[in-house]
Parts: sequence; structure tokens; C-alpha cells
Amino acid sequence: MNDEIAISPIKKPGLCTRYSPLIHEFFRYVLVGGFAFIVDFSILYLSYTFLFLAMEKTGILIATALGFIVGLVINFILSFVFVFKQIDEKARRNKIRSFTVFTVIGIVGLFITEICMLTGIYLLGQEWYLLIKVIIAGIVLMWNYIARKILIFKGA
Repeated sequence: MNDEIAISPIKKPGLCTRYSPLIHEFFRYVLVGGFAFIVDFSILYLSYTFLFLAMEKTGILIATALGFIVGLVINFILSFVFVFKQIDEKARRNKIRSFTVFTVIGIVGLFITEICMLTGIYLLGQEWYLLIKVIIAGIVLMWNYIARKILIFKGA
């Protein structure tokens, strides 16, 4: 008879298991960001087409800012409700401070958007403004998520 004791190795959780809450949170952020982007994009298109078309490049930049601001407010509300469910209690109590930081991060995102839109319009032409916006949105999405996660929702 074999008297050896079988020792089973201790299994460490895999990367997916260990980071599963963060992955789910990021997925929710992408959904919320996607919805806010659709609103942002729609306002950009509609306001440029019906209000600012005669202003050409300047009109695109104004319409971009308008859409971005509305998207920012929607993103803020849905982030508190849907994305960062276990918000740091301090952030939950001090929503004015949280909204201020959220807005400052958003303004940096708007600055990135406007600079990239202006650059893209000059390089590719203003007829490509919607495609340029889609590309920039991916960059700004990452900036917004990382900055908001670190500065506002660190306890989430």
C-alpha cells in the first residue's frame, strides 16, 4: 500500500476571477459611456446641421462642446446610479465636490476632444467630423474612466 498523502496544490484565482469586479464595472462604464456618447453624437450632428452649419469649422467646435456637455451630465448621473455601485461614502455624501471633480475631468476630456477635432478637421477636412469624433471618443473614454476611478470613485 502506498502511504503517500496526495497534496493538492492551492489554486490561486485567475486574472479574470481576481479582476472580475473591475471588468464588470468597466463594462458598465462602457455601456453608460456608450449611451452618453449617442446623446453627445446626436446633439453634435443635429446642432451642427440645424444651428451652426453656416459657421463651418467654428460651428463644428461649438456643436462638439454642446454635445459633450450634455453627455457629461448624463454620464455623471448614470455613473453614480449604475457604474460605481459601491461608491466611496465620502463621495456619496459630497456630491457637489464629486460633481466638481467629475466636471473638471470632463473639461479636460472636452479640451482633448476640441484639440483633436480641430486637428482632425484641418488634416482630413470638415466633412470627416463625425468619424473624427468617433475616434476621439475612444481616447476620451479611457481618460475619463481612469481619472474618475482614481479621483472620485476610489472606494468603488
